[in-house]
Amino acid sequence: MTQEFSPPDGVLTVVIPVYNEEETLEEIVSRVRSVPFQLEIITVDDGSTDRSREILNDLKGRQLIDQVILHETNQGKGAALQSGFQAATGDWVVIQDADLEYDPAEYQELISPILEGKADVVYGSRFVGSGPHRVLYFWHYVANRMLTLLSNMMTNLNLTDMETCYKVFHRRVVDEIMPRLKQSRFGFEPEVTARIARRGFRVFEMSVKTVCAVEEGAELDAEGPRLEAEPEEVATAKTKPIPEQARACRPPRSPHLDTSTPSALSSRSTGADGFWWVEMR
Repeated sequence: MTQEFSPPDGVLTVVIPVYNEEETLEEIVSRVRSVPFQLEIITVDDGSTDRSREILNDLKGRQLIDQVILHETNQGKGAALQSGFQAATGDWVVIQDADLEYDPAEYQELISPILEGKADVVYGSRFVGSGPHRVLYFWHYVANRMLTLLSNMMTNLNLTDMETCYKVFHRRVVDEIMPRLKQSRFGFEPEVTARIARRGFRVFEMSVKTVCAVEEGAELDAEGPRLEAEPEEVATAKTKPIPEQARACRPPRSPHLDTSTPSALSSRSTGADGFWWVEMR
């Protein structure tokens, strides 16, 4: 028999970076609100050009969101997350993408090692676990594993999914790590991992599932993550319902290194915008 989950004493802050997510914002906020935690929901709009800001303000007016932070220009996912973490007041902080690929129902499992005093940080891995899981695109998988391998070589960790959205942090990790972050775009993932490892925080991985479905033949956004500005908008994929209220979302795009920073293979920092492999203070 599954033991009933007892909500912990304390507040879970959910930071949701947003860039042109008008199709899924209301749904993801509803799903987050349904989890059995005391919540603080912080959304950071990173220069959206669709109706995302209008929807966020409406959700805040209905008291479904606690804070809406607005970036006037697109600064990147790392910058959006840093803004959200600076505003967070909860005992634990989790990152939640707005595109429905990750299910907030996973929070209970993800946070359990922290609540049990075993971990300071938990990564939700898409590549561990024996249960049913979504089959990912081959080159997306290869690129992800290569980036994770490079990260592991530098940090001496044995993560399977460094690029995962789902990362849960104890408050003390947020207080120590976040003020030091420099990467404003997708260098955030390897940088935060390196800083966590350098300070010896205890890291756990938990299996998570991702769900996406698109109609056959639909044009997909394959040019990289949505929180980096693109020269042109790619046609939005048409979607169709799938079971268990797992509404369709765009498929994972191949992760790529931020073009504003040197290569991940670079061995030296070049200043404030240099890559993160060295000079971690």
